[in-house]
Amino acid sequence: MTLTNDVLAQWDRDYLLHPTTHTANHARGDVPGRIIMGGSGSHVTDRDGNTFLDGFAALYCVNAGYGRSEIADAMAEQAHQLAFFHSFAGQGNEPSITLAKMIMDRAPDHMARVYFGLSGSDANETNVKLAWHYNILRGKPEKRKIISRWRAYHGSGLVSGSMTGLKGYHARFNLPLDGFLHTDAPHYLRREDGAQTEAEYLDHVIARLEALIEAEGADTIAAFIGEPAMGTGGILPPPEGYWPRVQEVLNRHDILLIADEVVTGFGRTGEMFGSTYYGLKPDFITIAKGLTSAYAPLSGSIISRRVFDVLMKGSDEFGVLSHGWTYSAHPVSCAAGVATLKLIDSMGLVENAKTTGPHLLARLREAVGSHPNVAEVRGVGLMAAVEFMEDPAQRKWFSPPMSVSPKIAAAMLRRGVIVRPMPEGDIIGFAPPLCLTKSEADRLADVLQDAVHEVLGQSS
Repeated sequence: MTLTNDVLAQWDRDYLLHPTTHTANHARGDVPGRIIMGGSGSHVTDRDGNTFLDGFAALYCVNAGYGRSEIADAMAEQAHQLAFFHSFAGQGNEPSITLAKMIMDRAPDHMARVYFGLSGSDANETNVKLAWHYNILRGKPEKRKIISRWRAYHGSGLVSGSMTGLKGYHARFNLPLDGFLHTDAPHYLRREDGAQTEAEYLDHVIARLEALIEAEGADTIAAFIGEPAMGTGGILPPPEGYWPRVQEVLNRHDILLIADEVVTGFGRTGEMFGSTYYGLKPDFITIAKGLTSAYAPLSGSIISRRVFDVLMKGSDEFGVLSHGWTYSAHPVSCAAGVATLKLIDSMGLVENAKTTGPHLLARLREAVGSHPNVAEVRGVGLMAAVEFMEDPAQRKWFSPPMSVSPKIAAAMLRRGVIVRPMPEGDIIGFAPPLCLTKSEADRLADVLQDAVHEVLGQSS
């Protein structure tokens, strides 16, 4: 049956409930949807033949770029050979075993095993469940609270959504669940006391974390979860010295560290893992997105040696580890992962993020850094953000928030560039495919400059 694009768009409005979308506007057709039909490298093409430079790698995830036949062919070959068999009771398949070995070869040395799921949300659910299990096995069942940070994104499930620190993901969903706590997002620009130096602000953030632990009782807290560099909350590299200070607090209070690397894993920071970039020693690492360049759904929970040793003893005493998803270690998804990690190496994507990322950041600063409404241009590796304020000198935000950034993103889209207006302020986010060229980075900066001038006027 042949479908016209108009029929496809109507079916989209009539039958599909989209994630993170204004449900009513989409169903009514008040806001036209964009139906993407194909892509190549750092570009995608919509149903009308318009081509866009994707400045956000879909959702931080198409790291190897679009149209990579190596990944598609590996998935097809695996589907023909073995489309699926479960991994319960020690059953294995070749791509999942190979991929686990490849991940562990790249992970920090103290990590021991990887458990596969399908999404970052389910991987974070697994991490929390195993952190609870770990403490129960140690005879400390009361250690079950989880500390996250405001503005963090860790998923949309019940547990993962509770850890997410974006209030829109809590409102009208009865979240967060009891026992999920939030502390400060480490963002110097947003400090309450404008007179603080960055060092004083860091002292303040750590003191607030210590106060929360003391108020709740360290003997009730299982884990702290954080993205090495915060993603959806505004693309926030932490202040210098932040992670060593946090880890010292956690170690002193016997609190596990979950490093959510759904965004930063597999090259985004210019290192294979953000944990390596920032010198973290996590007990769990959450992976997804870049693991397959999103060619197939796949996530993982990488588990440290100290946690795995306790799980081993627990199984010897109590039997089967009663946790599992039907599609854990799905062979077609894992084949995509194997092909993706090979491409990351052969294309030099980690090194490209290390060199092209600073180039993009410098060009963004050159393009708009002096604009009177630009408060900050920040980034690490191939992720960057530009934050806008009505009056940066007075740290006065636009009211209401997100009243400017969607207009800038729309102006960029009209010029053929996709970026993301971030929540929690007027922020334009960049997280392009890791295969981005320097000339494409230049285009991102030039188009941003044109869009800012259209929406906010030229620099004075």
